[in-house]
Amino acid sequence: MKKGFESSELSCFPISSDDVSAGFPSPAENHSGGSLDLTAYLIKHPEATFFLRVRGDSMTGAGIFDGDILIVDRSLSPVSGDIVISVLDGEFTVKRLIMRNNGTVELRPENPRFKPLRIYEESQLDIWGVVTGAVKSFR
Repeated sequence: MKKGFESSELSCFPISSDDVSAGFPSPAENHSGGSLDLTAYLIKHPEATFFLRVRGDSMTGAGIFDGDILIVDRSLSPVSGDIVISVLDGEFTVKRLIMRNNGTVELRPENPRFKPLRIYEESQLDIWGVVTGAVKSFR
């Protein structure tokens, strides 16, 4: 896997200065708002960022679906509530990290068909990075 990348590896694309309504339609003129540098927008720490493709449907409630590509930042310290990439007892997984005041930790799926993964003293948990975004394709 390639470590980091240069901003010039992704192109800048034109972006409209208007927002699009997700509720009721509003009249909008076609305005150019300049350009969007996808690297600068999506990646805050290029040297510590990598991408992973999702397989499975345990995180659909968080808007993460099979085939999505996750943007993962290894430089961030995970906090409770973050979606993380972790290795639990040798298995990679993406889940929401829950750390309680009593010291217990769990990796929680965002799909009611799956059970939370409780972390026990004998468990081997390594948090690889914090998910900061996702890339989706609708077509």
